Amino acid sequence: MIQIKQRQGQPSPALSAALHPLLARIYAQRGVDNPQQLDYGLQYLTPYHDMAGMAAAVSILAQAITQQKHIVIVGDFDCDGATSTSLAYLALGAMGAHKVSYLVPNRFTYGYGLSAPLVDAAMGMAPEVIVTVDNGIASHEGVERAHALGLQVVITDHHLAGDSLPKADAIVNPNQPNCPFPHKSTAGVGVIFYVMSALRRHLQEQGWFQQAKITAPNMAQFLDLVALGTVADLVPLEYNNRILVAQGMARIRRGLARPGILALVQQAGRQLNQLQATDMGFVLGPRLNAAGRLDDMSVGIECLLTNDNERAQQLAQQLDQLNQQRRSIEGEMQEQAAIIVGQLQEAETTELPPCVCLFQPDWHEGVVGIVASRIKERWHRPSLVFAQGEDGLLKGSARSIAGFHMRDALAAVDAKHPHLIERFGGHAMAAGLSISLDHLEAFKEALNAYAQEHLDPALLARTWRTDGVLESHDLQLQQAQLLATAGPWGQAFEAPSFHGDFDLIQQRIVGQKHLKMVVAQQETGELIDAICFNVDLSIWPGEYQRVRLVYRMDVNEFRGRQSLQLIVEAMAPL
Repeated sequence: MIQIKQRQGQPSPALSAALHPLLARIYAQRGVDNPQQLDYGLQYLTPYHDMAGMAAAVSILAQAITQQKHIVIVGDFDCDGATSTSLAYLALGAMGAHKVSYLVPNRFTYGYGLSAPLVDAAMGMAPEVIVTVDNGIASHEGVERAHALGLQVVITDHHLAGDSLPKADAIVNPNQPNCPFPHKSTAGVGVIFYVMSALRRHLQEQGWFQQAKITAPNMAQFLDLVALGTVADLVPLEYNNRILVAQGMARIRRGLARPGILALVQQAGRQLNQLQATDMGFVLGPRLNAAGRLDDMSVGIECLLTNDNERAQQLAQQLDQLNQQRRSIEGEMQEQAAIIVGQLQEAETTELPPCVCLFQPDWHEGVVGIVASRIKERWHRPSLVFAQGEDGLLKGSARSIAGFHMRDALAAVDAKHPHLIERFGGHAMAAGLSISLDHLEAFKEALNAYAQEHLDPALLARTWRTDGVLESHDLQLQQAQLLATAGPWGQAFEAPSFHGDFDLIQQRIVGQKHLKMVVAQQETGELIDAICFNVDLSIWPGEYQRVRLVYRMDVNEFRGRQSLQLIVEAMAPL
């Protein structure tokens, strides 16, 4: 049976007066009590002044622009990194920097972040200032190497800091110690957007734009990149992030986005005017990420940078092909992972260890993060998946469940067993690490020992949080349309979901592993289409007449006709 916990919250009088009752209830259950918290105007964006290190970063970058020093942007090989790199490149160019380049480390050669070997490789570009985006907070050796070569280093990042900070010339990261900026969930692309906004203001006050005879850029033009990177990086959509995403989404829907983003939308078969924030995370983001996972993220960055519509289409098509290849590799790895987990269950008498750690010698390093996510979703365990790296070390990607801080867990294991982990970093819900194959079994034991002590066993039972049961008058197309436009929905501000019991009228498998259904409301008998993706084929389809569903309402469009469809997240026979 499905475990369900209903979100709690009663709408305030102000919220009830301003909104449809269903919408008021949903917002209240996400902590909203004032209609102003739903106003996503840019005037409500928290200013950059409280970000530690901002003044130093702006001073260095302003000097680099006015003296035409060569600025090299060092990015990351995921969607947040690609959008951050693109934004920095475009904004610096718009502010009069004539010598700007970017460099993204190949994940298979250099690994993550500003490493010393990457700095050496960058010297072929003759940089004078290095700016990191979406990385750098743990790059001690890289910063030291850059300084030894006479370079200035500005770090912009959002990842959690370690015990000490690199000795960069400036660090802007809301998660560094003693930074008063309140929005710790700002993505890497959000951080560099703030830095570029502060830089624009500084240059304006210094009279640079008049001197250079150029127009100061409108920073709103970069919000499409901010929206894409923020949603794709799965950072919590607290109010400040929702402003950034809502503003960026509005520009995209109006066709005011970068040609590359518009091409990705077209390649994915989505309609601009119906684009949702979730599409950024599950449709556009994976296409960009595929470049960094399988090949070279520069393909994704070039797609975002180009002003040529035809070139954008070509690059978007190339990214789509890479994504198809990624999906094929991922599918094979998932099947193998499921077999291994099944063997683990048998060995442990059906009870899995608190953390699932898997490794196969032929697994693809670029896809381990996605596979870890799928395992976490299916078995509701903190999951770590390892692949063999080119440097001889195992490269692991970790995904966690609510209540178990993955980076803290890795830090605790590292502190107790300093020889096991070569390097690690990340967040509460996602992290990465490198270890030796010889240390894998000992690491598994150490991590599970920590989990046994710090992970509440109750958290290992999957519980679906919903917005309750819908009345029949709310289970309608109009309400689905209302909720679709009420976002942006995303991490920690989840799209509305509901639960309820239905008569199961029809069921069939489509696309090899998805269950297409027709269900009926028990009160009215009204028929509704529903689909559940990636079902357990040993259970479904089955001889069941009634089911309990956890679902989201969706607007299905076919041949110009819209209808209500339920996207089923969990189901169980009654």
